[in-house]
Amino acid sequence: YKHVAAGEGGAMDSIFHRISVRRYEDKQVKKEKLMQILRAGMQAPSACNQQPWEFYVVTNPEEIKALSKATPYAAPVVIVPVYRKEGLSAPDFAQIDLSIAQENMWLETDAQGLGGVWIGIAPMQDRMDEVHDMLELPENVEVFSLFALGYPAEKREQQNRFDESRIHFVE
Repeated sequence: YKHVAAGEGGAMDSIFHRISVRRYEDKQVKKEKLMQILRAGMQAPSACNQQPWEFYVVTNPEEIKALSKATPYAAPVVIVPVYRKEGLSAPDFAQIDLSIAQENMWLETDAQGLGGVWIGIAPMQDRMDEVHDMLELPENVEVFSLFALGYPAEKREQQNRFDESRIHFVE
């Protein structure tokens, strides 16, 4: 594939540019950028349009340090996507819905000139409970993931994962 720098052509550029960033500059992320990232997350499709998501944006360094016990990556911002357990028309699809929202957020993070890493929490209930308790979240939500983000202090090319042998046409 042809590598294009982020920002030159929108989401498709970010798909082929995004990497997992685990080291960040000591620089705060402006609220406008965070809101755009969250807006991208909420634009995700969801089963029966249930939109099960809510997002906790953690910028307090002490809280981030506590969260780093669940994950080794420290960052200026950690977004904690959660999903509601009640009032959903297709509750079995909530984690899938959150995966799509999380990917949208990651692509927008890249488009904003930032970097991030998706830290898997769900479906491991012990991790979900640990983060839930740490942040003292409401009882009606389950933690889906942690998304650490900030200005990258590392740079590398994305690996090419295309493998034509995994494509099967049924004609």
